Amino acid sequence: MKTYFQKPTEVSRNWYLIDAKDQIVGKVAVKAATLLRGKGKVIFTPNVDTGDNVIIINASKAIFSGKKEFQKRYSTYSGYIGGQKNYTPQKIRLKRPTFLIEHAVRGMIPHNRLGRKIYTKLHVYEGAEHPHTAQKPIPISID
Repeated sequence: MKTYFQKPTEVSRNWYLIDAKDQIVGKVAVKAATLLRGKGKVIFTPNVDTGDNVIIINASKAIFSGKKEFQKRYSTYSGYIGGQKNYTPQKIRLKRPTFLIEHAVRGMIPHNRLGRKIYTKLHVYEGAEHPHTAQKPIPISID
């Protein structure tokens, strides 16, 4: 029996909806990354984008377990002397609440050209509304 390799033109994509309200950020990110890569499909091929589109709503209401909300640090560096800054999720949530989930998902997909293509299929929204109702997304629950 020969190994089957999926061709990019033969991939059918679905749209999935994840509600992050009162869900742990890491668990939401794991589910989203799995769907984005297409790991749950029979036709999964590592070098082909076989994943689906994922919509995450209520990103501002996602939570961290334990004391991570106050102790976890995200850092940025401008490239200049003294340009390194550290932020807690609590401060980031005030400015850009979608960043927390986007950053977690980005860390769970490959860091190469394919990963960048996969990442474009992630749509994260702060509130409960999203502009993708025409795609009829399938709601997914976090186990």
